[in-house]
Amino acid sequence: MASLPPVSVFMAVRDAAGSLDDSVRRVLSQDYAGELELVLAVGPSGDRTRAIADELAASEPRLVVVDNPAGYTPHGLNTAIAAARHDLLVRVDGHALIPADYVSRLVAHLRTTDAANVGGRMVAVGDGPVDGAVAVAYCSRFGLGGGAFHVGGAAGPAPTVYLGAFHRSALDAVGGYDEFFLRAQDWELNHRLRESGRTIWFDPEIAVGYRPRDTWRDLVKQQYRTGGWRRRVIARHPSTASLRYLAPPMLVIGMLTGLVAAVLAPVTTPWLLLGLLAPVGYALAIIAVGLYEGRGKPWSVRLRVPVVMALMHLAWGTGFLLRAK
Repeated sequence: MASLPPVSVFMAVRDAAGSLDDSVRRVLSQDYAGELELVLAVGPSGDRTRAIADELAASEPRLVVVDNPAGYTPHGLNTAIAAARHDLLVRVDGHALIPADYVSRLVAHLRTTDAANVGGRMVAVGDGPVDGAVAVAYCSRFGLGGGAFHVGGAAGPAPTVYLGAFHRSALDAVGGYDEFFLRAQDWELNHRLRESGRTIWFDPEIAVGYRPRDTWRDLVKQQYRTGGWRRRVIARHPSTASLRYLAPPMLVIGMLTGLVAAVLAPVTTPWLLLGLLAPVGYALAIIAVGLYEGRGKPWSVRLRVPVVMALMHLAWGTGFLLRAK
């Protein structure tokens, strides 16, 4: 039996002292039978992230630690790739809960599909009432828009995947991660790979756990910024505009227009009170959908799902309209 090709796993981390040890152990305990190294790009942190990384590397020869002075994710990913020794490259996120056969499955697809990138689903996992509700919304078609890497679908070519594994030659051909995109850099990279005539391969059986935000403030902040960066992606790649991405800003505009019309009704015409149909209709719809999507969950989670969905839609749409940084 032919030996398996060597693999470099690459990660970019910052302020990850609480999760770094577990993340590294998950990579280094993979069941992959070939040679494996982990290249960790560490950004400036306010905790012991770098010290922990160095301590782990001192006792583990397969772990390589490099500096990411810029501190941003795409810069760190490119730095880690440049330091990696092998031609098969597997992307892992510091907060991802990868299964033991993650690398094995990805490499098998790389060797049999001709794809430039192969990957699977992001499965949000929450233990508390807020992050549990966020996890439900992430895995719902009414939460983040129904992308296959969130809700599942058939195996085969896809617009994007969660994380993934690459041939170095494919990354080199398109210039790696675009360091302008501090968010959405995975999606944007996969778009350029597809534009170059290459294939992104999705396998729904590859499920990677992800711990979502567990406070209202962090959720709103994340979605606001993500919406702003999605607008930047569309500005760079206009052909990627679609109803899925334009619906949240249209919702925000519709809600504001309806509320302004209702406020003006007493001094203009009572017919403007019909503007309330937009916010009231949306509220009723999202309550019904959220409660349905949260079925089977404890009521402490289920009652929060409509709130989570509304915050996600409105924060994302507002960020898109204001081009948040």
